[in-house]
Amino acid sequence: MSAARRRIVAHGRVQGVFFRDSTRRRAESLGVAGWITNRPDGAVEAVFEGDAESVGSMVRFSRQGPGNASVSELEVTEEEPEGLDGFRVT
Repeated sequence: MSAARRRIVAHGRVQGVFFRDSTRRRAESLGVAGWITNRPDGAVEAVFEGDAESVGSMVRFSRQGPGNASVSELEVTEEEPEGLDGFRVT
């Protein structure tokens, strides 16, 4: 099982639609560590770290987000894993 880390920035209608909490719940259920935060520009930024399959699942989820979200663009950047523990919403 290889560790993976991805940083995403989701643009569109992604704030005020439970994007962060839905993402946290999904990450915790998959054992993915990281964080998610609202950005001042209206986007949501997150880091996912864990096994490659689970991190890939989180990236796929981020392309849609929860039911009321509308993701118009998703930036995905591959990064070196840092050994994060837990998932936090800021």
